[in-house]
Amino acid sequence: MRNSTFTKSLLVILTIIAFSSCTEHKKKRVINFPKTDLAAENMIPKPLKVIPTNTGFALDEFTAIYTSENAVGFEDVGKFLAKKIKAKTDLDLQVNVAEIPNMETVIYINQSESTDLDGPEAYQLYITQDSIILNSNTAAGAFRGIQTIRQIIPETSNDTLTTNPVWAIPTGKIMDNPQFEYRGSMLDVARHFFSVEDVKKYIDLLAYYKYNVLHLHLTDDQGWRIEIKSWPLLTEVGGSTEVGGEAGGFYTQEEYKDIVAYAAERHITIVPEVDMPGHTNAASVSYPVFNGNGIKPELYEGTEVGKSTFATRKDTLYSFLDDVIREISAITPGPYFHIGGDESHVTKKADYIYFVEKVEKIVQKHGKRMIGWDEIGQADIDSTSISQFWAGKKNALDAVAKGMKIIMSPAKKAYLDMQYDTLSKHGLHWAAYIPTDTAYVWTPEEYEGIPMENILGIEAPLWSETISDIGELEYLAFPRAIGYSELSWTTQENRDWENYKVRLANQAPFLDRMNVKYYPSPLIDWKKSKYSYKEIEKD
Repeated sequence: MRNSTFTKSLLVILTIIAFSSCTEHKKKRVINFPKTDLAAENMIPKPLKVIPTNTGFALDEFTAIYTSENAVGFEDVGKFLAKKIKAKTDLDLQVNVAEIPNMETVIYINQSESTDLDGPEAYQLYITQDSIILNSNTAAGAFRGIQTIRQIIPETSNDTLTTNPVWAIPTGKIMDNPQFEYRGSMLDVARHFFSVEDVKKYIDLLAYYKYNVLHLHLTDDQGWRIEIKSWPLLTEVGGSTEVGGEAGGFYTQEEYKDIVAYAAERHITIVPEVDMPGHTNAASVSYPVFNGNGIKPELYEGTEVGKSTFATRKDTLYSFLDDVIREISAITPGPYFHIGGDESHVTKKADYIYFVEKVEKIVQKHGKRMIGWDEIGQADIDSTSISQFWAGKKNALDAVAKGMKIIMSPAKKAYLDMQYDTLSKHGLHWAAYIPTDTAYVWTPEEYEGIPMENILGIEAPLWSETISDIGELEYLAFPRAIGYSELSWTTQENRDWENYKVRLANQAPFLDRMNVKYYPSPLIDWKKSKYSYKEIEKD
């Protein structure tokens, strides 16, 4: 049932439309839409509830966008939508303009106080012939809602309805709310370095599918990718190479802040990871005093793991890490700091536990909540810290016993760097082959006995041992990252492979328009697209 806030919003819309029509002394046009079904066939992740009303909203040159006044972030959401509509349709929609001659239809992005909106990212869409009203309590929820609007705009206009091009959006109601609060992907920029522009493109693609976290794996044996002003050799030496011996690279703090800001505009939180006490060769070759494996560190360009460790009993190590965590935390507004903690095979268990417990206190000192790979569950750490379950069921259950939240990233199901099959051009298969259906057909809510109440969300990691450019990244990530978005957002009872693969097939025009070099899984009957990689403009 529509609440009073919605009713007030509707009156505002009708007043705007009536005023515009009266100003021009014109009769309102009537468009005879063919019966149009608001099915979820183009929507991923699938919304909680869709109710079609079988007519159409005319998106055209006579459409305007309005947003709630004095609502933080809402006008930015409106402008973002206008920009994306321009990219897709070449329509120039005005945002919050007082008078628009000849205005016929309106998109209104409304800050609601409705108790029906259960959660900060919940939204409702009411689509009629005259208006699209998007209700949300927060700008983040409104941003998720405009992704749904983007998805239901047809790829082509219907030029038979009027004398001007019209994109007929089907009418109806959509009620939606994410299942998990944490919906992420991880990008490994340490094994191979990816430019700021590459990371931004990945963020754009994740945002379209309602992700809200990008975890950046910033350090590893092969490279240190984030400038630390108090320890400049980390990037000067440790950032100088990558897997295969290429030049590597790193983000200056200004470049990193640019990535963080770009993500924030899309309501995506950046989670920085400094992997330790293993995976630390790049740090140790920069500052050998912190090396703990008894071998002289040298730049490493291979892919074997588990050989490096910090000297975990040196007090000076923790002064160094305090500087690193302080500098990164100061330029990362999100609540999380990831300490890695995986595959520390040459670190004695007692030293490993000592290290994790010390570093947790440093992370907390700088106002962040610690995340670590599931091995951290062995340590005596706070229930506010988070375990990322990738391989060790016992470690994850130990974390649950401590009252910790779990991020579900099982390598056998959720690792984006696993090959699709034996013919895959890129990727590995040490955990499993993960074809497109296997990536989707599993149940995170029940996986390996992790209680639902302990699951913070899902993250799909993309390790970069075998990829070195954005096209190869996209080949491994897509289409599987699209499926993980649905596993993160949509409830279990609302997911179905046969239904999903039809909706996935319909993503081809968007992916082509975005110049995504996705893997064309033979399991999917991909929709033909008018776009080619050479013709597209960035959406």
